[in-house]
Order: sequence, then structure tokens, then C-alpha cells
Amino acid sequence: AKASQIRFKQTALPLHVLYPDRPTPDSGGVRASRSLLWNKGLVDRRFSSTFTGERRAKDNQVFEALGTTDELSSAIGLASEFSQESCHPFAAELHRVQCMLQDVGSNIATPLSSAREAHLKRTSFTDQPILELEQWIDKYSEQLPPLTAFILPSGGKSSAALHFARALCRRAERLSDYLFVLARYAAMKEGKEETIYVKDEP
Repeated sequence: AKASQIRFKQTALPLHVLYPDRPTPDSGGVRASRSLLWNKGLVDRRFSSTFTGERRAKDNQVFEALGTTDELSSAIGLASEFSQESCHPFAAELHRVQCMLQDVGSNIATPLSSAREAHLKRTSFTDQPILELEQWIDKYSEQLPPLTAFILPSGGKSSAALHFARALCRRAERLSDYLFVLARYAAMKEGKEETIYVKDEP
């Protein structure tokens, strides 16, 4: 009994959830069965499965990273739609980036702690995407005028959407650089003026 009490305090879960096979005060009634299922549902909703089948809490870093990657892909998708409306040729590149992020997400969802060889083979990828990003950055940078001031996210719908996507991926520096250059390029091609940061004087 003492062990059960300690376990209860550590997990803050009802004993009938921790030990579903043990009888409860009203285990003979329908109400007990419904309560058990309801509480089991609560527990299930607190966990999710990785690609390897490993169960982890939903606030685990793996799922946080997956959510961030998905959010970034969605922002790039929005920027891509605006870019297609303006007939920018780089819309296809943005689709390629989304596919890259999908590969990254698959890799994140495959923790080494539980991955088998088959999992690693299906979710591995090369450094080719990084080389592509660097080539794209150089291609658009060569066409832009020198950056002489700090610019605020602006320059039309395509540019602003690209800046928003850039802000979401600041931890992935090469992709962030690409989106920044692309945002400036979109503003230039659309003839939109970029908003320059002006410091307030005291």
C-alpha cells in the first residue's frame, strides 16, 4: 500500500489508471468502466508515437521540433502561393524546400534510441539540399543591390510572407539566409519598396 501511495504522489494519476487490472470500489458497475476508459483516454492524449513506435510525452523535444518544422513548411506554402500569383520563378524552389523539410521531419521523428536499420535507411538524406540552398542564395544575391540599411519585413505580399517564414526558421541559418535573399528579390521584381528601419530620436 505504501508503494502505491508513493507512486500516486509521483505521477499524480489515479490508481485505477496506473493499475487498471486492480479492482476499484465500484468496479462492478458500468460507471467504473466508463471512468476507466475516460481516464485511459486522458493518458493516451498526453503521449504520441514516433516513427519507430516509441511512445513519448507530447511536450517532448521531438514533437516540439516536428511542430516547428510543420509550422515553417506551412509558412513557406503561404509564401509560395503569393509568389505564384506574382509569377515568380522561385515558387518551384519553395516547393522543393517544403519537400526538404518533410525529409527533415521524418528524420526528427526517428530517434536513434529506438530506430532500427530499416528506419534509418528510410529517413536518411544527403547534404545535397544544403548545396542547393547555397547555389540559390548566390544566384539571387548577385541580382540584388547592396544592402545599405536594416530593412523591416515588407515589400509586398510575397516578400512579407517570405520574411515571416524566415523568422520561423532562424535556427536553420542557410535556409534563413535563402528566404531573406528571396524576400528582397521578390520585392525588387514586383517593384515594391522595402521599408527601412528608422531609429527614433530621443
